[in-house]
Amino acid sequence: MNSTVYLDHAATTPMVPAAVEAMTAHLLDVGNPSSLHASGRYARRVVEESRETIAQALNCRPGEVVFTSGGTEADNLAVKGIYWARREVDPRRTRIISTTIEHHAVLDALHWLGERGGADIELLPVDRHGRADLDALRASVAADPGSVALVSVMWANNEVGTLEPIEDIVAITSEHGIPVHTDAVQAVGAVPVDFAASGVDALTLTGHKVGGPYGVGALLVRREVDVTALVHGGGQERDIRSGTIDTPAIAGLAAAVELTVKNQADHAARIKLLRDDLIAGVRRVVPGAILNGDPELRLPGNAHFSFPGCEGDSLLMLLDARGIECSTGSACSAGVPQASHVLLAMGRAEEEARSSLRFSLGHTSTAADVRAVVEAIAPCVERARAAKA
Repeated sequence: MNSTVYLDHAATTPMVPAAVEAMTAHLLDVGNPSSLHASGRYARRVVEESRETIAQALNCRPGEVVFTSGGTEADNLAVKGIYWARREVDPRRTRIISTTIEHHAVLDALHWLGERGGADIELLPVDRHGRADLDALRASVAADPGSVALVSVMWANNEVGTLEPIEDIVAITSEHGIPVHTDAVQAVGAVPVDFAASGVDALTLTGHKVGGPYGVGALLVRREVDVTALVHGGGQERDIRSGTIDTPAIAGLAAAVELTVKNQADHAARIKLLRDDLIAGVRRVVPGAILNGDPELRLPGNAHFSFPGCEGDSLLMLLDARGIECSTGSACSAGVPQASHVLLAMGRAEEEARSSLRFSLGHTSTAADVRAVVEAIAPCVERARAAKA
């Protein structure tokens, strides 16, 4: 194979030219956005115009856009910061409700709060497709609504692509004034995301998932929601996130968000057709392949399979040797492959969970990429099964 077939857009997607142009236009500019002189004021204007661009694209107020270093920081800021602020007002608010399939940026923050922050963590179960159990949420909230500090449920799962019932979750919590945070890192640009209309109180996004640069993201958080800072210093970003603002990266982020939201519908329609061809092709050449995630309510570019009798890591490397790049989506500790916590939560056996691969398509994906996978997958599965036998 002469060129790489890149099907790991859920991990990171190539920067779009508009973001590269916006970012590089300011790399040689001098001026701290917090400085009062002309160069500082110019940098501040770039930042504030970028803030307005993102706010317009995602339907929030500019003052609700808090810039961070990426999705992980934004998730930690939301989960820890809102929990601390809510508990400070009312010490009874010790409970945080989330799900078993969250990204580790949320799960690990929750576990840390449970171990060191006095939080009582409740993880909702999910069904076999990865959808959160709304009855369990209803029951948990109703048991003692005054003790719930926060609910955090991702908009779309990063592994299996399932879309979560955010609107229903907000309807359950809003009766009791409980704030909702959602990690929308995978959703922005892939499906319609409207911050104001969604009713959520905080939303995480990051640059490198939408065609922007690495190392920059944002937490959209309603002005009415108090957030205790994780980092203290100069008081930037509403005193929620201190630190010198990265003007070039923010300009690139804004350009990417604006473009990806503008093109969302056309982009989703195009890659959904490619994804459906990929799913049909894989099922045709590997009859035992199992599609994971909700068959309909899923991200348009996500195709997540289990291949019984294979180790996902081995299959990934066999495909990589053919120039096809994808992901297992699961963790690896000290070189030892571990089963996906998402698939285990969906009721899959550990061996099946370890046999999985995620193909995620994006703005550079083509029909030729799909054909390459379909041509390569059967012999790779055969070799992976033989290696395991």
